[in-house]
Amino acid sequence: MQAIAQRILLLHGWRRALVALVAGALTALAQAPFHLFAVGFVTFPVLVWLLDGATGATPGRPAGALRSAFAIGWLFGFGYFTAGLWWIANALLVEAPEFAWAIPLAVTGIPALLAVFWGLGCVLARLVWSDGVGRIAALAVGLGLAEWARTFVLTGFPWNAIGYALMPSPVMMQSIVLGGLFAMNAAAVLVFALPAQLGAERRRSAAAALVLCAVLLAGHVGFGVWRLGLAPDRAAIDAEAPVIRLVQPAIAQQQKMDASARQDTFTTLLDLSALDAAPASSAETGAAMAAESPRRPDIVIWPETSVPYLLTREAAALAAIGDTLGPEQMLLTGAVREEPGEEDGTVTGRYYNSVMAVSGDGVIAGAADKVHLVPFGEYLPLAPLFERIGLNAVAAADRGYSAAPARAVIDLPGGPTVLPLICYEAIFPHLSAAPAGSDVDAIVNVTNDAWFGRTPGPWQHMHQSRLRAVETGLPLVRVANNGISIAVDPFGRALARIGHDERAVADVQLPAPTEPLRLGMGRHGNFWLFLATLTAIALAGRAGWGASRGRP
Repeated sequence: MQAIAQRILLLHGWRRALVALVAGALTALAQAPFHLFAVGFVTFPVLVWLLDGATGATPGRPAGALRSAFAIGWLFGFGYFTAGLWWIANALLVEAPEFAWAIPLAVTGIPALLAVFWGLGCVLARLVWSDGVGRIAALAVGLGLAEWARTFVLTGFPWNAIGYALMPSPVMMQSIVLGGLFAMNAAAVLVFALPAQLGAERRRSAAAALVLCAVLLAGHVGFGVWRLGLAPDRAAIDAEAPVIRLVQPAIAQQQKMDASARQDTFTTLLDLSALDAAPASSAETGAAMAAESPRRPDIVIWPETSVPYLLTREAAALAAIGDTLGPEQMLLTGAVREEPGEEDGTVTGRYYNSVMAVSGDGVIAGAADKVHLVPFGEYLPLAPLFERIGLNAVAAADRGYSAAPARAVIDLPGGPTVLPLICYEAIFPHLSAAPAGSDVDAIVNVTNDAWFGRTPGPWQHMHQSRLRAVETGLPLVRVANNGISIAVDPFGRALARIGHDERAVADVQLPAPTEPLRLGMGRHGNFWLFLATLTAIALAGRAGWGASRGRP
């Protein structure tokens, strides 16, 4: 292993760049739908060895080493994000004549921008680099901060955060309650990179690193086993708990956008909603679960922007919904909400990507609008500039969406209080926390992954959404127009699932939230405490490294 590490360390030029790029691309296999997390134990040591060789053109000039570290981190990140996010371009093929020109920007531009975070993370790590475990801690701090910044800089896009790679199944998801996704990002880098010490000359150092890696991984899995062992049985749900129906119409995006097909789309949703009680299915096997719902659903959920009409204008559509629902049933549906307005004699309106609650008598009983819009998808940043060259937002037709000023919950009459998360809002940990003063019973995530076809995108989206349930202790119901619809309990265990391209419904009783596990300083405090500890280890390693090299 020392020979391999030395060869990688000494690489230069295009060979060095290629190894960084390929290692990053292979790391994407650790994410959904592959979940080959073991690949991280190979690719992250390669990253460490490449950074070991990050030296400047002039000996003793640190700026050159930092430039080299940025290049290595950027190339590794570019490979990772390109291999993990190439499917975004599929959304541009839905309206290929208008947006096909932007496919190269989607495939390479977004990864190139996201890779900057990893490049800067490697620069930060290189500032306190050493020749032992301290440099592994430094890399965990650098990339941990990079992934944290990726949630809010330039509106944020924390898709495929590296921590998800260490949480492929419920037993490996539970550690997220200790420090949240941000701590899991740093922990994943630490665990994956520790085997880099196999390339060290000192055998005791290599053995200690492997033992630490094994202890951390065993603790991660062991904590999951312990916590799931204390969790209630999935079938042990209060008989009075509301029955939720997940409706996945599996309608092609082209049909959704076809004005002449609106009635067919709407009829499909109504027909699925009116079906007799449907059994939930196991997310892992697809088989029907033993306990089928004995009654009609109390709450029916349709996916994002599923209603092909503006409900505030279409009394007939509301009446049709009322005719389909029973008197005690409620519908939660993704829909476009219009807010009419007038300014200086000109009719101006705002449109919101919304979740609406419709009662059994066809009355809109509540609504919550999307807070975090997709740049270039639902709105145009610097709109006057881009509109001047004829550019529109991909998913917003010619109107664009407005963002809600704050998150809102929906109190269902006689039912639970739900926190709606629309589309990729579910990948932002801070958006899944209940708003101040709200007592939330469940998270409802409506989405439309039909934009992305049968690519890794829908599976990645589902997996990341699923972690919000574990993180918050709230059950989550996720309903997609197409993709993967799923209901999970507060421990991330699947209660119902509808697969990709399946037009189906599934009924499931909503489990109760679980009491949040509060340890130490809470999730956010524990994250910063964890980074502080890793930073101390990195600085100690740097001091020891300097002393061993005769530095003061």
